[in-house]
Amino acid sequence: MGMLQTITKLLTFRISRDEMLQFNRSHFIAGLVGTWVAGMGRYWDDSHASFLQHAGLGSVIYVFVLSAFIWMIVGPFLVEKWSYFTVLCFISLTSFPAIFYAIPVERFFTVKAANAMNGWFLLLVASWRLGLLFYFLKKFTRLSGGNIITITLMPICLIIVVLNMLNLHRVVYNFMGGMRNPTPHDSSYMILMFLTTISAILTPILFIAYGIGINNRRGTIERENIAKNTEELT
Repeated sequence: MGMLQTITKLLTFRISRDEMLQFNRSHFIAGLVGTWVAGMGRYWDDSHASFLQHAGLGSVIYVFVLSAFIWMIVGPFLVEKWSYFTVLCFISLTSFPAIFYAIPVERFFTVKAANAMNGWFLLLVASWRLGLLFYFLKKFTRLSGGNIITITLMPICLIIVVLNMLNLHRVVYNFMGGMRNPTPHDSSYMILMFLTTISAILTPILFIAYGIGINNRRGTIERENIAKNTEELT
């Protein structure tokens, strides 16, 4: 199957588990290139962005960190053929929808209109990529629906909370003090603040559900092994 066909099937929620297991170096490189380009497009007009963000390297680093996080979170569930490389390839290949961020709407519309459009772009891309993560985990791990929801939301919520504490304090202060210099990205910042609040509330609940899910999963595996051994003895 060609690279373009693979990416199309992935982005349209049609890729199979067997096809995911066939990810190779070419998929890895394509995913990194897509992540890099999308990363540069996301911050090309943001004067407050750092060098890593302007160069697209921040997004590349992010997919490595997010993939490691998801790989480690799923690890205790003892999923067959679960590997960091597969997770990394999938996560990086989901970066292509973020190209929407590179559309220079502020050059063709008023600040107010561009503000609203960037907010909708953020919601579209975030929802799309979250849906892809849910699809990937459900299709590959074959865990219960409750566990899939927990595993999908945990890394996202934790990363949002941590990024808010480390990098987004300037935005929070600006909103608390009143916005005196509107920018085309103000709606995106508002959405990020809302997501941060929701994430802070959900995080402890997700940790509890995560522990319960691992315990139930291991109990199920143990019972299946006992039943299998009993059948072999009889």
